[in-house]
This record gives sequence, structure tokens and C-alpha cells, in this order.
Amino acid sequence: MLRFIAHYGIHFLVPIVIAIYFYRENKFWSAVILLSGIIIDVDHLLATPMFDSNRCSIDFHPLHTYWAIAIYILLYTYKKTRIIGAALLIHILADVVDCLFITRAF
Repeated sequence: MLRFIAHYGIHFLVPIVIAIYFYRENKFWSAVILLSGIIIDVDHLLATPMFDSNRCSIDFHPLHTYWAIAIYILLYTYKKTRIIGAALLIHILADVVDCLFITRAF
């Protein structure tokens, strides 16, 4: 249960809190953009089985590889793409936390 709350809390609550706190003037659209980071889970469609609760997404799915994460960091470093990079990095953070639960690091 804690794993579920941590994983989906980061996916859905953290973006909203960041939008409210850091993007007060455009919090609605900022929240929409930050929440849209979940779209990179489309790469789960390429896996067999599509969903495995004991599989770590990091470096398994194409949009969750270290190369992709490096691109997300680059997107975050430029002001014009920072919010997109943040959305993708928040998603990766949620998946890293999930992987830590899988490996019993918590």
C-alpha cells in the first residue's frame, strides 16, 4: 500500500504541488503540463507483459533508459523547455521510488 501511495503520489500530487508553488500565475496549465509527464508510459505498450508489478521501469522501457533521462535533464536546463523536463523528471523520480520498493531498499 505504501508503495502505491508513494508511486502515484509522486505521479499526481507532486506535479500539482509544484505547479501551485512555483507557477502561481499559470498554475492550471503548469499542472496540466507537469501531469502530462505520464505520457512517457506509452513505451510500456512495447513490453511483454505490458504490466509487471515486479519489473523496474528504469532502463527497461525505451523512454525510461539512461539516455532518455539524460535528454530530460537537458530539457530541464533550458528555460524554454524547463517545465517539460521537470514533468519528465518527476515521472522518472516516481519510477525510481517504485524500483526502490521492488528491491526492498526502503
